[in-house]
Amino acid sequence: MAKAPQAAGLHRASLDKLHDLDAALELMYYGWRGMTLEADAYLAKQGLSRPHHRILYVVARRPDIAIGALIEVLGISKQALNRPLNLLLERKLVTSKRSPEQHRSKLLRLTGAGQRIEQRASDHERKVMREAFDRVGASGAAAWMAVMEAIADHN
Repeated sequence: MAKAPQAAGLHRASLDKLHDLDAALELMYYGWRGMTLEADAYLAKQGLSRPHHRILYVVARRPDIAIGALIEVLGISKQALNRPLNLLLERKLVTSKRSPEQHRSKLLRLTGAGQRIEQRASDHERKVMREAFDRVGASGAAAWMAVMEAIADHN
């Protein structure tokens, strides 16, 4: 009988620690993987992947965002945005219209179908996050938020 892929508990893999922060790095990696596992499986069934979800996530929270602003928020190049955004536009999950103020600029907005996919994918991630926060309590959640904020602020 084939062994099922191991998702939960992978952070406990016995990898050699080459530095005192390796355990934290492994938890970050496997934590991210654990949080996105169900969302990524859902997205794959929709013919989408993580880059598509990142675009949908940002556009859902900033309707009528300009492409240049989206590139800045995501921290990627225009070239890296091109393929996943074009698929979202082709599949009518995102709409694009010219900015009335800057005619060379395109503004992006989710369609109803795009909103549903973004919501469901993010719901999977929020569920994992809620369960983890419930498990560690308010002080653990606050500490996690503080660490993530410090990491996010690192330029």
